[in-house]
Amino acid sequence: MQNIPNILLRFITVALLSLLTAGFDHSPSNADEPLPIIAAPGIYTIEIYPQRHLMVVRAQGQIFKTYPIAVGNSNTPTPVGEYQIVYKGKDWSSSFGPRWLGLNVPWGTYGIHDTNKPYSIGQHLSHGCIRMRNRDVIDLFEMIPVGTTVIIHGHVLGDPNREPRDLAEGDVGAEVQLIQSRLKSAGYFKGTCNGKFRGSTTAALKRFQRDHHMVPNGVVSAKVYEKLGLLE
Repeated sequence: MQNIPNILLRFITVALLSLLTAGFDHSPSNADEPLPIIAAPGIYTIEIYPQRHLMVVRAQGQIFKTYPIAVGNSNTPTPVGEYQIVYKGKDWSSSFGPRWLGLNVPWGTYGIHDTNKPYSIGQHLSHGCIRMRNRDVIDLFEMIPVGTTVIIHGHVLGDPNREPRDLAEGDVGAEVQLIQSRLKSAGYFKGTCNGKFRGSTTAALKRFQRDHHMVPNGVVSAKVYEKLGLLE
């Protein structure tokens, strides 16, 4: 390129730029086009409000669609927290209807799916999953890509007007994960905070109970919640 005169080099550069940008429409009218059905993760977020039995889909931060839902009952609550859709499947199981959107909840299999009990919509009647009407879950399935953030609102310890449930080995859930996190911060628990109450969690809890002059029975009671700073 050293032997090409500067004026000719500038002409070639301009011509190449013109060819590269010829296929792009820079007019502002593109901003008014509808959002794509399949989009890169990050355009959409899903918010779940269990007490209102409501799902809100946001597109670029703005409310885009809302759906009525059913959520978990008091014994098998819908997990509170921020998760992602990590799997999408069709006809995943006869129990879950035509569409399944799986969440990365570490202590179990939870997802968004259809129900063969449409009367449950608007109630706390699932085993922790989020139920939708058939047509609604198909609509959501076509719209939402894998990787979408799902935020499930609520108090991790359940209804703030009631004492949190006692926990023991075999239990799973967000409360277990929180207990593990507190025990780990205090130097008692060395495992992964995965929301699964197993032997390592029991052993850590018993050491904590002994050090705080409680009966080392491996049960998370109201007193344990209080000592861990989770209850006033």
